[in-house]
Amino acid sequence: MTDSAPLSEPASSSSSLHYHLLGIGGIGMSAFARLLAARGHRVSGCDQSLGAQTAGLEAQGIPVAAGHDASHVTAQPFGPIDVLVASEAVPKSHPELVAARAAGVVVRPRMALLGELLAGGPGVGVIGTHGKTTTTSMIAVAMYGAGLDPSAFVGGNVPEFGGNARTGSGPFVAEVDESDRGFALLGCETAVFTNAEDDHVGGDLATYWATVEEQHAAFARFVAQSGRVLYCADWEGLDALCAGARETLTYGQSEGADYRAVRVRPDESGTTFDVAYRGERLGEARVSLPGTHNVLNGLAALAVTHLYGGDFARAAQALADFHGPGRRWEIKGERGGALVVDDYAHNATKVASAVQAARQTGRRVRVVFQPHRYLRTQQSWPRLADALMDADEVLVLDIAAASETPIEGIHATLITDRMAQGGHTNVRYCPDRAAVVRELRESARPGDIIVTMGAGDVYRIAEEVVGEGA
Repeated sequence: MTDSAPLSEPASSSSSLHYHLLGIGGIGMSAFARLLAARGHRVSGCDQSLGAQTAGLEAQGIPVAAGHDASHVTAQPFGPIDVLVASEAVPKSHPELVAARAAGVVVRPRMALLGELLAGGPGVGVIGTHGKTTTTSMIAVAMYGAGLDPSAFVGGNVPEFGGNARTGSGPFVAEVDESDRGFALLGCETAVFTNAEDDHVGGDLATYWATVEEQHAAFARFVAQSGRVLYCADWEGLDALCAGARETLTYGQSEGADYRAVRVRPDESGTTFDVAYRGERLGEARVSLPGTHNVLNGLAALAVTHLYGGDFARAAQALADFHGPGRRWEIKGERGGALVVDDYAHNATKVASAVQAARQTGRRVRVVFQPHRYLRTQQSWPRLADALMDADEVLVLDIAAASETPIEGIHATLITDRMAQGGHTNVRYCPDRAAVVRELRESARPGDIIVTMGAGDVYRIAEEVVGEGA
């Protein structure tokens, strides 16, 4: 593939390029579109289905076509284009890729584009299996609150920024997704390493890793190619993966961490804690999202802001005022006195963290869980079942396929059956989504918390529960 011009500086009208993004409605590609447009480039794109993200782009003057066609590359109003951006998951036979190669158009993998943005100035790349979106959002929000002017690339919508991207003078803060294997070719000035588990392993090797060892080696490579790494001292095994780093710093609740959360005081709506740097108290902080995992995410954000010279007190206030990106412990409203929340939790560790966060509220925990992908369910249904055991009530929907072909014998009832066998007395398989909404509306009571969990469209149930109607 041919390299395009670097993106480190805002382009003048004479140096601007026309970028065309495949799958522009995705959370990552739409963020790229906004960043490129803000740098003075002309941007267009297409997607198989249009929605809220594409409508927002069009409102900003970025044209979007429904479907995929070779003419998007060569004919007006989209073509001719200078650079075509696509993820590695796009097949080489895709008509727009074929047309671009035939026309001599530069083709850029999406991770190569992110690499240019990270390399263009002080870059902060957030890696890890869990917590990237929340941590990236918190870093950008804390930096902005502390008087810095960050750019941001986030895999979720941040209310403070009006979307999933922000353009500033720097540093550039980016979520780096390990599901795209191209991330292993990148590095940045500061790598923030939250954790490492076994998600995105197996299956289609265009988008997944063959083994967890291969994936973790990629994490180690990213860290080694970065200037320094700030990693979570509470997550076992990260120290070994960071052995090749040029400079290491740690954060967590563990004794000996460079940045420590101490005097941790959880309550119904979040957690207050003190932050110490190498034994010296920096001040008090708060995250307005429950759960120990959010204490760690917030601590990482304050640590990065401190490293870049931001004012701690102002950063802490901005963090306290932040209620999370979209679909990360997103409060949807109330029904019958019950609090209704949606969360993106879709693998066992995230589900367990979300259940723990719900328990922290002191309410009766009622979970609606939608398993995500047949392969992921096949690999982890026992762990998913175990992660849900602490909820008071669990309703399990059918598996969200996410374009996967069903796998024989893999069904949502694997989870419910294991939970029932383990002694849970209030768990059910619920294939009728409309019936779930009706039941929750009728049974919601003060003192309940209803949490919809999953990476599919389970959030719609939360919206329907709090919505008007019967």
